[in-house]
Amino acid sequence: MPEEYPEFRLRLPNGGPEAVGRLTRLMGTNGSQKFIVSAGSPARSEAVPSFPERMPSSHRLRERLLAEGALRQSERWPGWLETARDIECNSPSAAAEILVGRSANGWQEWKTTDGHPLVDYIEQASWGPNRSWLVRGSNVAGLDLVQRLWLPESVVSLPAKQLRQGVGQNTSKDALRTTVEEDYDSTATYHQRLTLVEELHSFLSRMRPGDTVCTISGGQLHLGEITGSAEQITSEDGRSNLRRPVDWSEHGHPYDGLPEALQQKLSVQHDVVDLTSVRDLLDGLGVSDKELIEEAEAADQDPSVEIPAIAARRDLDLPVPTDELTRELLVHDASWLREVRDLLWDERQLVLYGPPGTGKTYLAMKLAEFLGGGPEQVKLVQFHPSYSYEDFFEGFRPQEDLESREVAFRLTAGPLRELADLASREGNRHVPHFLIIDEINRANLAKVFGELYFLLEYRNKSVRLTYSGDDFALPPNLFVIGTMNTADRSIALVDAAMRRRFAFVELSPRTEPTRGLLRRWLVAEGRDSEPADLLDELNSRIHDADFHVGPSYLMKPGVYREGGLERAWRTKILPLLEEHHYGEGMDIEKRYGVTALRATLRLPVDEPGE
Repeated sequence: MPEEYPEFRLRLPNGGPEAVGRLTRLMGTNGSQKFIVSAGSPARSEAVPSFPERMPSSHRLRERLLAEGALRQSERWPGWLETARDIECNSPSAAAEILVGRSANGWQEWKTTDGHPLVDYIEQASWGPNRSWLVRGSNVAGLDLVQRLWLPESVVSLPAKQLRQGVGQNTSKDALRTTVEEDYDSTATYHQRLTLVEELHSFLSRMRPGDTVCTISGGQLHLGEITGSAEQITSEDGRSNLRRPVDWSEHGHPYDGLPEALQQKLSVQHDVVDLTSVRDLLDGLGVSDKELIEEAEAADQDPSVEIPAIAARRDLDLPVPTDELTRELLVHDASWLREVRDLLWDERQLVLYGPPGTGKTYLAMKLAEFLGGGPEQVKLVQFHPSYSYEDFFEGFRPQEDLESREVAFRLTAGPLRELADLASREGNRHVPHFLIIDEINRANLAKVFGELYFLLEYRNKSVRLTYSGDDFALPPNLFVIGTMNTADRSIALVDAAMRRRFAFVELSPRTEPTRGLLRRWLVAEGRDSEPADLLDELNSRIHDADFHVGPSYLMKPGVYREGGLERAWRTKILPLLEEHHYGEGMDIEKRYGVTALRATLRLPVDEPGE
């Protein structure tokens, strides 16, 4: 610790004057080094409306200083307040908050004259921006330390019963690994020792004053700010040997009401979890958009830059299908498309199933592009019998090193992992992304999905991955649309797990929107209705609905060239029906051929050579 700290300054918003203060070696009641605001320092005349709820202790101190006259109207700076004497505060953050009248990270906002933040001068504090952490304490050797120790005594702790004395801050991970291997050799498994090294390194070397810390107890998420360095002590049964001081908020947040993306990160089963990726969600808890805007204005933030806490919780939504889309897709009624959209919104996963030629893949792609805002948010894969988890999500695959030309097996992401990573990027979380799985029933689904089956149903949870060992959750904005050909494999063969996780929508020539699709297309193209009449008659002769023929076979330009209809019927449709009636000895041409159908409908029959 330096003999003497430099002078620190805090610029008030809207081009206001600068406050001056100094850091002391004395410790406040929250475990932080105390900070003294110098007499004659300016302060905002009003606090933001959210200040009493967000920072109750600093609000009470500010109100007391106003009542005592220690904060009074300034003659030097009209419209501002001014400190009448030196004011001792428990922490740099509290000192900043009483001056600016809003929540503040004093470790970053108090700076030297050459712009270095105060945190740079804290002994053994790490560099870089502040982070957010989850530390679990509700069940430590059977005790809820959150209620018993952390909240009452303003600390956060880790159990380290076997850890030797003298392990301090900024111990390298390599040194920690050696220490843990020696100290826990007979009391922890190999995997437990690996996990312990990561957690100890985070607690001792990566955390620093000003970081946000949270924990869960009694169905509530409690938030606080780390206010000091780690220390190693002797504790009851070794339950809290490593401690850091924390200024905990007075009120918790109900776990069930937290954003889904935050619940996913909180479900990771480690004692220490880096939550920096969802820090903006933590910052916005319990505060309205209006209050966040007021705080940003009070902090003199650039109004053209979106407030991160508001951007992070921007509502995910699926646009409602329009009449224009309905006409483009030749759907009979916009309400049908809207129902499909609602099913996707409710379930996140949906399967379009039906006989061949019913436009399942085309509809899935067009609908996904509309709902996602463009083709960039849509990825398509096709399942087949040899498709595997390693193909779909991640696995080790041979790759050649471009320099050495040697081949080695490397962990490689599959299409689902790639799309999930894209959807979860900062700035993308409110944008819907779609994975289309064509022929979803042709693969062994339990084998392909593996542990991801769980995530399809529990989107607010995470699981440990088989290969990488990462904790993974499906982003809330990732939707899955599968297509299923019922002639290839009956929907009755789909297992209960699949049925429970997907909504099923039938596309059948018996019902709309498929039943009248070909007629609507022929009208739009200005063509005769004969192909639709023939298709209707054909399907009326097929008793198994799974083998009805869809209209897309007759919605191609080649069908309407000379002889095209008969050619398509002979080479596309009749082979399907021959397979269906294989071994029955049926004359397919006599029952299903164009000539037979035209005779029944009393349509003109084209003579050969005409």
